[in-house]
Amino acid sequence: MPEPDNSGTFRPNVLWIIADQFRSQATGYHLDPNACTPNLDNLAAIGVDFKEALSGFPLCCPARGSFLTGRYPHHMVPGHEYALPPDKPTIAHVLNDAGYDTAYFGKWHLDGFHERTGRAAMHIVPVDRRGGFKRWIGYENNNSPWDSWVHGGENESSFHYRLPGYETDALTDLLLEHVTKISETRERTPFFAVLSVQPPHDPYAAPSRFGRNFAPASVRLRPNVPSIARITERARRDLAGYYAMIENFDWNVGRIVDLLRATGLMDTTHVLVFSDHGDMHGSHGQFRKMGPYEEAIRIPFLVSGERAFYHGRRSGGVQVLLNHVDVAPTTLGLCGIAPPPWMEGTDLSGYRLPNRSSPSVDSAYLQSVVPTGHPDSVDRPWRGVVTSDGWKYVAFEGVPWLLFNLLEDPLEQANMAHNSRYAEIRKRLNDRLGQWMSDTDDHFVLPNL
Repeated sequence: MPEPDNSGTFRPNVLWIIADQFRSQATGYHLDPNACTPNLDNLAAIGVDFKEALSGFPLCCPARGSFLTGRYPHHMVPGHEYALPPDKPTIAHVLNDAGYDTAYFGKWHLDGFHERTGRAAMHIVPVDRRGGFKRWIGYENNNSPWDSWVHGGENESSFHYRLPGYETDALTDLLLEHVTKISETRERTPFFAVLSVQPPHDPYAAPSRFGRNFAPASVRLRPNVPSIARITERARRDLAGYYAMIENFDWNVGRIVDLLRATGLMDTTHVLVFSDHGDMHGSHGQFRKMGPYEEAIRIPFLVSGERAFYHGRRSGGVQVLLNHVDVAPTTLGLCGIAPPPWMEGTDLSGYRLPNRSSPSVDSAYLQSVVPTGHPDSVDRPWRGVVTSDGWKYVAFEGVPWLLFNLLEDPLEQANMAHNSRYAEIRKRLNDRLGQWMSDTDDHFVLPNL
C-alpha cells in the first residue's frame, strides 16, 4: 500500500482502462439489452458513473491527445494522423514529478504516422515521443486485433514483436504482469498505469467464445436506426461483433479487478474506465464516428475503486458534463495534485471524493477541427455545444446544422435548427458557442444570427 510522500500526503494509485470506439449506450449499467458487461456494472455500482461524459471531438487522435494533456484539439492534435507535439507535457510528466511510477500499454496513435505510407503497426514511436511515460509498450495504430505488434524499451530497437493471441487479452496480460511486479516490491511508490486497447473498434471480431452469444438477427437496434435494408443489415452484422468485443473487454476488466483485489491494491487504486469516442452503428443512417450525434460523442466514464478506500465517498450516477479535456485534471485531482495551468479542462474529482468541492459545468464544447474525409464520416468542420439544461446546438461554417432538446428527444429525431419557433434558443446557444471559441482561442466562422 502506498505511504505518504515526503510532504506527508497520501498518493493513491491510478489506472486508466481505455477502449476504442466504445459508446456509452452499449453497457449493461446503461440498460442496453444487448450488452453483457457484469464487471463494468459492478464498477459502476461501487464507483461513480459520469452519465454525461462525452468526447468533444469524436475521433481517435484528437481525443487521445486531449485525454493526455487536458488541452483542446486545436491546441494539440487537431485531426487524424496528427502528432502529439513532443515538446508539450502530458499528465505523465506531472505524475513523474510527483513521484509516480508511470507506464503505458497499448494503442498510442499520437505519433502522426500516415498509413498511406505503410502499416502503422510496424511504425516505431521514438522514445522521446512516448508522452513521458517511464515504461511504454505499445503501437502507433492497428486495425487487426489478431495481428497486433508492440514495441518499447529504452531505445527504438529494444524490441518489436507480435502479441500472442487476441489484442485485448494480450495487452491485459502485460498490464497484469506490471501490476503483479509492483505488488511484490517493497518500494512504496504509487503508480499510474494506462491500458489502451483497440477493440471494440472495427473490424468487429472477437474470440469465438464471446461471439457465440450474439447473432445479427437477435441484435436489438436503437429506435433511431432507420428501417432501410442496407442500413439495418449492416448495423446488425457490425453490432453482433461489436457486442462480442465489449463482452471480451469486460471480461478483461474483471481480470484486472481480480488481481487488484488479490494483491490488496484495489483499496488504494482509482480505476477509471472510458473510451475515446463512440460509434454510430446505423443511428440516423450513419456509421462510425466524426459526427456530433449522441452515439458518437457519448462515452462510458467510470471512476471506481473499493468502498473501503472512500470513507463517506460519493457513488452512483452523476449528471455533470465531463469532456475529454477534463480527464487529466480530474485524474490529478483524485491524486490530490493541483492541475497545472496549461491544462484547459476542469477537475471534477469532487464528484467522487468526499469533502471536495464539485464545480458546476454549464456546457461542453464540441469540435471537428480537421475532418478525415473517410467514408462514413462528416466531411466538413463543425463546432457545437451541449448544455447542462439539455440542449445541443451544432453549426457548420456560417450556417446552423443541428438543434436538439435532449431532455425530450434523447434519440435526436427532431432537428429544430431551422425552425423559427426556436430562434431565441438558437441565438442563445450560438452566442454560448461563440464564447467557447473566444475562451479557447479557437477560430471558426459561426452563423450570423
